[in-house]
Amino acid sequence: MKAPVSWIKEYVDLPDSVTTEALTDRLTALGLKLEALESADITGPLVIGRVLTQDPEPQKNGKVINWCTVDVGDANGTGAPQGIICGAHNFGPGDLVVVCLPGAVLPGGFAIAERKTYGHISAGMICSARELGLSDEHEGIIVLPEGTAQPGDDAFELLGLDEEVIEFEINPDRAYALSLRGVAREAALGFEAPFTDPAEREVPEIDGKAWDVDVQDVAGCPVFAARLVSGFNPSAPTPDWMSRRLEQSGMRSISLAVDITNYVMLELGQPIHGYDADKVAGGLAVRRAGAGEKLETLDGTLRALDVEDLVIADDSGVIGLAGVMGGASTEISGTTTRVLVEAANWQPVSMFRTGRRHKLNSEAGKRNERGVDPLLPGVAADRVVELLVEFGGATAEPGFTVVGSAAAREPISIAADLPARITGMEISAGTTVANLRLIGAEVVLDGDVVTATPPTWRVDINDPYDLVEEVARIVGYESVPSVLPQRATGRGLTRAQKLRRRIGRSLAGAGLSEIVAFPFVGEATFDALGLDPDDHRRDVVQLANPLSSEDPSYTTTLLPGVLKAAARNLGRGANGVALFETAPVAIPAHQGPSPIYGVDRRPTPEELDALLKTLPAQPLHLGVVFAGQVVRDGWDGAGRDAEWSDAVAVVRRLAADLSVALDVRGVAYAPWHPGRCAEFSIEGKVIGHAGELHPTVCRNFGLPARAAVAEIDLDALIRAVPDAVRAPEFSTMPVAKEDVALLVDTEITVAAVDEALRDGAGELLESLRLFDTYVGEQLGAGKKSLAFALRFRATDRTLTAEETAAARDAAVARAAELTGAVQR
Repeated sequence: MKAPVSWIKEYVDLPDSVTTEALTDRLTALGLKLEALESADITGPLVIGRVLTQDPEPQKNGKVINWCTVDVGDANGTGAPQGIICGAHNFGPGDLVVVCLPGAVLPGGFAIAERKTYGHISAGMICSARELGLSDEHEGIIVLPEGTAQPGDDAFELLGLDEEVIEFEINPDRAYALSLRGVAREAALGFEAPFTDPAEREVPEIDGKAWDVDVQDVAGCPVFAARLVSGFNPSAPTPDWMSRRLEQSGMRSISLAVDITNYVMLELGQPIHGYDADKVAGGLAVRRAGAGEKLETLDGTLRALDVEDLVIADDSGVIGLAGVMGGASTEISGTTTRVLVEAANWQPVSMFRTGRRHKLNSEAGKRNERGVDPLLPGVAADRVVELLVEFGGATAEPGFTVVGSAAAREPISIAADLPARITGMEISAGTTVANLRLIGAEVVLDGDVVTATPPTWRVDINDPYDLVEEVARIVGYESVPSVLPQRATGRGLTRAQKLRRRIGRSLAGAGLSEIVAFPFVGEATFDALGLDPDDHRRDVVQLANPLSSEDPSYTTTLLPGVLKAAARNLGRGANGVALFETAPVAIPAHQGPSPIYGVDRRPTPEELDALLKTLPAQPLHLGVVFAGQVVRDGWDGAGRDAEWSDAVAVVRRLAADLSVALDVRGVAYAPWHPGRCAEFSIEGKVIGHAGELHPTVCRNFGLPARAAVAEIDLDALIRAVPDAVRAPEFSTMPVAKEDVALLVDTEITVAAVDEALRDGAGELLESLRLFDTYVGEQLGAGKKSLAFALRFRATDRTLTAEETAAARDAAVARAAELTGAVQR
């Protein structure tokens, strides 16, 4: 929001001692943060001149220049006419122009000096608005109305070039400050100066005769005001002061009618729309769009409307996207003589969603989606009519239509000492009452209770702590006392917290990088994962107000986030990635929508119980992805791409670090490749899966083939971690080594054979490791060879060859019994 300082001072009588710097400092402290302070980037003599002569001189290049003499009074020190070359042709002898004399510097560091050009000594420049930085208009130089000034007068003040413009960063909750009315009110509050409200004006009696208006959606449009003017001169120019203020406020001057509606919007904060009344067919209706309806908006775009869009329609159909942008069919043009003025109060949420739905970001929409004072529509419409009559030669038609009325604000009660208790500042009850009255609230102090009714323009004040914030910001946050924090109580991290940190260190030690992904998904994400329609992971928690309509639900799996992160990093040049994320997922409780309680009190036990019943289960999960090269090419040899074993190994390593025994078996489970997916379980309960991602899923997410992923329930893994782990016993006795090769059916898993060998080997077995697999024609169809290294050791003696052989044979016999293995 840009606000010229002189415009602010029209509404607030600031003391002469208040500088612009002091003004911006105080407004920043109040919450209107200073973004920039702008002023004319011009130095040196800039004066008014009267053209005495203008001699066109054709040049060899086909260009015609004007050799002019200009009376600049005594500004040049001699009083003699100034000779100046000018290429513009929109002026003539006798016109008042703006002259930049030698020694001046224009925006962009353009220095003006006396120099020879086109055979003449040109001593200065006759300026255009663009050259002075006033606007982008460059078709011709500035010609001032007769009587505006005298030759030699300083042009800075006349053109507003000495004006300082403050640009504010306005927070979304301070919609009232998107107007000069709001900014000036804050300035008056900050300096306790008299304030003149531009919205305080007498308006005609409401009789409903200006135009027939039917508001069918009262919730979407609480107030709708309409006025009509006729006899408007569409060629009437916009006053210079108005154009200048619009330009200073960051808006382009277009035409008188449009400029007036924009000016009043900046002045009061109420967006206004003007229709060419002769193009409106019948009465106006405010309703939701019908299925299949379309509208060509003022930007020339034909838009397919949504049934949730609030629109304005006449007998011909939709003519405007309510509160966001008007339609092209009723646009004010160069032939408009009757103007229908509309000013309405719209439901902010509806305005926000319409703007985002159609990707429209207008100045009107910016204000309407934040909330506008519902008492303004009638006042703003009357103000627009006043300016159309004054500057456009229009006649205000009798009749004033206002449909609906502003809802009364509900009073809010707080303890008188609440601001002091919340902020830690010494704030008395009297200070609380006085400060709330400064913001325009009606305040009653009854004992130790303060009851305040917020003003209509403060739509952001809705609960007790909003009142606390208002009191605190006026007192000044710089008054918050500095208090050293007390030492935290408690016994440090819980066991679960320590284990979660240990898990993170273990994964980082395995070479993985941690990420944080958005936890929101949609049906398209589950389709990309290849999940069946009845897959339990499609049963999700729906968000009431999602960030994106494409991802409206809280995820039940971490895989989409890690897969998208991997694809993004590979797409930006990474040769390979190894990523992990630990985050909760949400499993719906199917108890209906969660209730929403106020913050003015603690929920009752019954309310809290009802809330907790609706909360989804939120187990902590771990998601892992390996994609591309996991071992880089180097001088010591070729690299290696990710494969299924990487994902399985990282889960097994994590379980080993936590001293948890995992059961592993092969399964078919989406989105993993059938036959290359391991399922992990603890005491019969499945906690996750790992393996190679299905090729179709790899393509859907833009990942290279054979990407490996894992997802496990970390909460279940943490619960299985033993409270105490017995340290291993080490023996000084020598180890006995035995290797066995077993022939088994191909469908028998290594895990099954491994478990059988361990079961049969007995207590002397120290370790068992698979070191080779083989499949070949000589083994026969459907067979594979598995080679294991068995290591035996006793703690108190050296094992004999007979003991070692007996343990080995027992292990092989048990494997034969359970898996049908045959020793080769």
